Amino acid sequence: MRLFGLTGGIGSGKSTVARRFRARGLPVIDADELARDAVAKGSDGLAEIVQAFGDGVLTTTGELDRKAVAARVFHDEGARRTLNSIVHPRVTALSIERVAALDAKGEPLGCYEVPLLFETRIEDALRPVVVVSAPVEVQVARTMARDGATNDDVLARIRAQLPLAEKASRADYVIDNSGSVDSTLARADDVLDAICREVGVDPSRYPRP
Repeated sequence: MRLFGLTGGIGSGKSTVARRFRARGLPVIDADELARDAVAKGSDGLAEIVQAFGDGVLTTTGELDRKAVAARVFHDEGARRTLNSIVHPRVTALSIERVAALDAKGEPLGCYEVPLLFETRIEDALRPVVVVSAPVEVQVARTMARDGATNDDVLARIRAQLPLAEKASRADYVIDNSGSVDSTLARADDVLDAICREVGVDPSRYPRP
């Protein structure tokens, strides 16, 4: 099975592109979903996070308070490194399991949606890499509307990631998500078809909606 990478910046629209790929029948593995599984209630991952950051990162029901953790790590590089050292290895292990399951089903191609693809230096294992791009002001507006976050919090989260322009410069394909949804989806369709041809998979396997 061939796996390619999909990434971008916070609020850039990579989830919109991932939904389009799924709508066409392409398997998409979501690293954020794996990260939630890695620190689910009762998991070793969650226990290690509590040991590192204290009970203040838990909700009243004993689950990880993701907003509390985000507020902590996006303003503290050391805390962010600690969190990543706990979560990333577990996400990698889970992703390997998901890929193996898809491979066993005979899937020839899949997409790995991961926000920190370049930051974790896994891009060479996920070529070709697709980056979804949007201007910073668009990222901020979308994220504030989606998460109820403040302008400063969103900017801190953006600064915690590699600049989106640099990600785009290192991508094999770029999807500009600064315009209409229709134009973004059309570009996503063209990119998926191009990747299929590049890796020797018939694009008709994933028909356009």
